[in-house]
Amino acid sequence: MLFPRSSVLTRKEPLSRPPPDEATLIERASRNDQEAIATLYDLYAPKIYSYIYRRVNDQLVTEDLTGQVFLRMIEAVRTQSAWHTSFSGWLYRIAHNLVVDHYRRRGRAIHTDIDESPNIPAQDSDPYKKAAALLDSDALLRAIGELTEEQAQVVTLRFLEGYSITEVATLLDKTEGAIKALQYRGVASLRRIMKNGQ
Repeated sequence: MLFPRSSVLTRKEPLSRPPPDEATLIERASRNDQEAIATLYDLYAPKIYSYIYRRVNDQLVTEDLTGQVFLRMIEAVRTQSAWHTSFSGWLYRIAHNLVVDHYRRRGRAIHTDIDESPNIPAQDSDPYKKAAALLDSDALLRAIGELTEEQAQVVTLRFLEGYSITEVATLLDKTEGAIKALQYRGVASLRRIMKNGQ
């Protein structure tokens, strides 16, 4: 794989110098500057990986889709045919579209196979409670998958990724009022879906 997961999740050491601004990085990346491409990747890959993982709940699929986002980024930067406003918002839109395509191919079927689920260390708490929490998380992801595409995107960015209304509006190139409305309808739908699923 072009972008190994380990570099996404484990790179914690600071860069030797502060990274240049985004516009400078993009301009350098358009000239095939490998350091600039790597810096853009390091800046955005953890967030994109986390966003996709919370939508698909599958490590291998997440790694594949994250790689695809950055392959598309490299291609677009090189041909200078990319975003119009927010670079990070454009990356999230690519990620969102890839997630939508993934579910269309799979028929929106989401499940957790108990035999293939990871071992959950008990530590200090009850292993049954840990297993129940994992199943609750899976139920939440399934419920988010039943929302409209825009509602699912807003709910994921707001509550699973922790972005503010203003940040989500910037990322999705929408007004704050539109984000609030999508959030309200998404949360109301989630309550209904989760209640009916019990």
